[in-house]
Amino acid sequence: MPNDLRLDGKAAVITGASSGIGSETAHALAREGANVVLAARREERLQELAGSIEAEYGTEALVAPTDVTDEEAVGALVDGAVDAFGGLDVLVNNAGLGRGSGVEDLSTEDYRTMMDVNVDGCFFATRAALPHLRETEGNLVFIGSFAGQYPRPSNPVYAATKWWLRGFALSVSSRVGEDGVAVSVVNPSEVRTEFGGEESFEERFEEGEVTEPDEVAAAVAFAARQDRSMVSELDLYRRDKFSGF
Repeated sequence: MPNDLRLDGKAAVITGASSGIGSETAHALAREGANVVLAARREERLQELAGSIEAEYGTEALVAPTDVTDEEAVGALVDGAVDAFGGLDVLVNNAGLGRGSGVEDLSTEDYRTMMDVNVDGCFFATRAALPHLRETEGNLVFIGSFAGQYPRPSNPVYAATKWWLRGFALSVSSRVGEDGVAVSVVNPSEVRTEFGGEESFEERFEEGEVTEPDEVAAAVAFAARQDRSMVSELDLYRRDKFSGF
């Protein structure tokens, strides 16, 4: 790969970095030469991930325990990244979760948790990062979902948060594109991670049966490397996804 398509010396913040897509994204960006700031609530996992990244790729990996629903904590996360690396080149809005299922049975607590993390957390991180991404003409990447493009009868509220995310990302793109900021949304279908309710997708699906986290991470790295044109949306679906329609 030509050097101008790598991320050598770039600084990237990844939310929800402690497992799954976030963890694999941290590896993917560090493999391309980026210094990464790892944000999530589970500090022990972040410490293990940081050690692995620094040992394997020789880039810096900073641990930043962060609850994305806390706007002050998110502001401190971004400020800390800029202080450490002199700027910010990439933000990956990955933190997200699903709770419950149908509307009638969804508790108010689960409803608010999904809205707080999937919507507010994404807004707080984007708001904090944009001034710095303008300075570097950087890349803003959102982890969307198939559920944000097509009806999801199994969990309408989760789907609605992902529809919001796409609408927000594309609208932000229309505002900051003239400033040189690229905005990309990566939309996977089922990914074999800890995501899910009582039975996670990692437990439900065998390896290779659905999309793997490293496949999504590769798509994020591709989006993060763009330096002229940009990928607005990148759909990453398992091959049999449309067979049930």
